[in-house]
Amino acid sequence: MSLLLATLLPGLFLALLGGLLVWGDPRVSSTARALPRSKRAAQLFFGAGALWFLWRLTKLGEADLIFFQTPTYVVVSFGVLALLAFFYTPDFLAVRGLCVLMLLAAEPLLYAAYMEFAHPQRLLMVGAVYAGLSAALYFAAVPYRLRDFLEWLFLRPGRARMAGWILLSYGLATATAAFTY
Repeated sequence: MSLLLATLLPGLFLALLGGLLVWGDPRVSSTARALPRSKRAAQLFFGAGALWFLWRLTKLGEADLIFFQTPTYVVVSFGVLALLAFFYTPDFLAVRGLCVLMLLAAEPLLYAAYMEFAHPQRLLMVGAVYAGLSAALYFAAVPYRLRDFLEWLFLRPGRARMAGWILLSYGLATATAAFTY
């Protein structure tokens, strides 16, 4: 992935998320509040995260496979665990799916910015990615805190709008910085 694309995509994502919060439609707040326990969101986010992780497992090298000759056993084992998660741990599975997606998406983004010291504007993207990683690790451990945060955020319309303006501004700055390389 090029540095331009690795900076542009998170910038556009943050700008879109911020734009939705600034817009302030009641459907946005009700969807966000329902997200942590939504079965459809769990199927989408956790399913996508599990598939992406399983695909990454198929690319394991020989050095990673200490006990097995091929990654087949590892892929099947984690695939079964992912399916069992839908039945035995359905609470907040959407939050954990979002966390998995964030953790997996961070690798190509940070790899694109690695050793690019000539471009200090890359730090806009890198800072956002590390903030996302920190949030993903925290919310994966205590997923109910995302529900509490969303309830707090949408308790007063001004909070969501202010967060939206911050995300929109940061996203537009990051997306603009992508074209300066």
